[in-house]
Amino acid sequence: MKKVEVVEAVILAKKEKGLTWGGIAEALGMGEVWVTSACLGMNSMPEAPAEKLCEVLGLPEGAKAALMEFPTKTWDESIPQDPLIYRLYEVVGVYGDTLKEVIQEKFGDGIMSAIDFTMDVDKQEDPKGDRVILTLNGKFLPYKAW
Repeated sequence: MKKVEVVEAVILAKKEKGLTWGGIAEALGMGEVWVTSACLGMNSMPEAPAEKLCEVLGLPEGAKAALMEFPTKTWDESIPQDPLIYRLYEVVGVYGDTLKEVIQEKFGDGIMSAIDFTMDVDKQEDPKGDRVILTLNGKFLPYKAW
């Protein structure tokens, strides 16, 4: 199977079984955001969770190997059209320079790792409208001078 085929199989099986990403992640004993990303082809799964995912979803032969393949992380470079994704794109566009300034003022010249990284999505109920809480937690990597 190709990675794109396993992504389609995962989404179809998830829907057929009435599962949530959180439920799948719980069955694998891993984080919801990471599991979802791996299921969508943006991360490679270690063997044990890939095998467990195949069992949970009843994925076809070859799915485990495709889940374990190293991904090519590409995305459409045009401005996203989906409203939720566009708003995240807009947040980075509007606040990206601000975040860079504040992070570098606190840590020095460097970047936040997207490799040594976790992300969580939480819900905060609010009478004025529920709130989305995104937590991005990445190791600071200072630039090296030589």
